Amino acid sequence: MSAAPRPRRSWSLYDLRVRAILYQVLLVVAVGLVAWFLISNTTHNLETRKIASGFGFLKREAGFAIGETTLISYNAADTYLRALTVGVLNTIRVSVVGIVAATLLGTLIGLARLSRNWLLSRLAGGYIETVRNVPLLVQLFFWYTVISDSLPGPRQALSPLPDVFLSNRGIALPVLHAHPAHVWMAAALVVGTVGTWLLGRWAARRQALTGQPFPMLAAGSALVLGLPLLVFLVAGAPLHIEHPVLRGFNFTGGMTLSPEFAALLGGLTTYTAAFIAEIVRAGVLAVERGQFEAAYALGLRPRRAMRLVILPQALRVIVPPMTSQFLNLTKNSSLAVAIGYPDLVSIANTTLNQTGQAIEGIAIIMAVYLTISLSISAFMNGYNKRIALKGARPA
Repeated sequence: MSAAPRPRRSWSLYDLRVRAILYQVLLVVAVGLVAWFLISNTTHNLETRKIASGFGFLKREAGFAIGETTLISYNAADTYLRALTVGVLNTIRVSVVGIVAATLLGTLIGLARLSRNWLLSRLAGGYIETVRNVPLLVQLFFWYTVISDSLPGPRQALSPLPDVFLSNRGIALPVLHAHPAHVWMAAALVVGTVGTWLLGRWAARRQALTGQPFPMLAAGSALVLGLPLLVFLVAGAPLHIEHPVLRGFNFTGGMTLSPEFAALLGGLTTYTAAFIAEIVRAGVLAVERGQFEAAYALGLRPRRAMRLVILPQALRVIVPPMTSQFLNLTKNSSLAVAIGYPDLVSIANTTLNQTGQAIEGIAIIMAVYLTISLSISAFMNGYNKRIALKGARPA
């Protein structure tokens, strides 16, 4: 007996599926019309004002100086492309250092707020509540005023550590003089790090099969530290440190962090650390109390229990919101223009004011921040996936 034919579906506006498809088509058409209007209107305005479009201006001579060019060389005769590259590197520089510093400071403050010491806990809580409720721009002005106006001149510079000088010209630090062997040491460090990662994976599989632990701490230290040290010794131990020396009205030699960079780094670090501290506190409190008691029952002291038992579990709660704070710090670095630090936004503003290529300049800023943000998100999402709890396999 043959099966009865299925009834044909009638296409009617009363059908929910038909209306859903129709709404989506209308939405796509509306978005296309808006995009067409914006593009055509922009093109017409550019033609009316006789403004050339495109990115050909990047090959022209910039004609302006940049105060912060520590990563690559630059002078006023270079192109706009090189000037924007300096801005991108300056943005990445302050963002990377700020992320590391804010993570360390925020973790310490978050753990301090959980301390049983009443004074330490209240001080950490006061810091968090104060810093989080003051606008970041105000804090940047505060830091810049402290460094540029409150610190003495180079001749009366403060020296909290040997060969470290604080003045209104910035922070002068000793720096290691470059040597060709240092490149090989960096390569050895990369090889040691990759080798430690591979060895850790093998050790985890070995312990899962045999139950025997592998001394990863000693082996990893030997690879990460031993290989660069071996290269250093084979190359003849090239260790020449260049110290800052006061000559005239400023320091020469060594490395100097400008007041603008120091103020921006200090503001971003302290501001973001307050939010990271609350994230760390919430992550630790999310771990069940029984985990603390189990760690103490094994004879672990509070610090070792926190480092070996609690924090590894709290990371699964900490990492997702921590990613947002890393992104916020990177995007907040655009406030550097307020205190004169030549980041991407500052240099792009100068470029578009000289060339009139406002649309292209804004597009470059958006593309760079989008690329940096997506890179940070991809790295943190990969790390979060790595530490996430794996579901049990069905028997």
